[in-house]
Amino acid sequence: MSNADLTIHTLSVYVSNKPGALARIAQVFSRRGFNIESLVVSPAVDGQFSRMTISCSGDPTGLDQIIKQLSKLIDVLQCIDHTYDKSVTKEMGLIKIAVDSQGRSEALHIAEHYGCKTVDLTPESMILQVVGNPEKIDALEEMIAKFKIIELVRTGKVVMSRGQEMT
Repeated sequence: MSNADLTIHTLSVYVSNKPGALARIAQVFSRRGFNIESLVVSPAVDGQFSRMTISCSGDPTGLDQIIKQLSKLIDVLQCIDHTYDKSVTKEMGLIKIAVDSQGRSEALHIAEHYGCKTVDLTPESMILQVVGNPEKIDALEEMIAKFKIIELVRTGKVVMSRGQEMT
């Protein structure tokens, strides 16, 4: 199976905030041959629980089995696949580029088009902050690649169901 055949799935996992929970969850993905592309863990409203947003790739036929196995773990209260849901998905990226005074205007024009915020500026470089869906950040990376990308950091996806439905 080629990488083109793999869908990136976005799972929301509601877990007890206990030591070892992340390791047990990661092990389920590993045993099934899935790769975790991004992982975001944050406390829920109640500090006893956390929300994990996991983006993963692997054979789509194995995803149902992963969700069932995760749901059986004692620390997991809920696991939902949001890949095809109506949900809001966002990510943040920081991109440091090498840019001199001659290229700065073009770089700032590209940054403005993508709604970036300039969070650091020196005579030789700038750091852009971008927030949006992963495809937007991918597109910005392509456009800004004409400059030398010194460093790139992305947070990974966070997801929330639209409307009254709980994530």
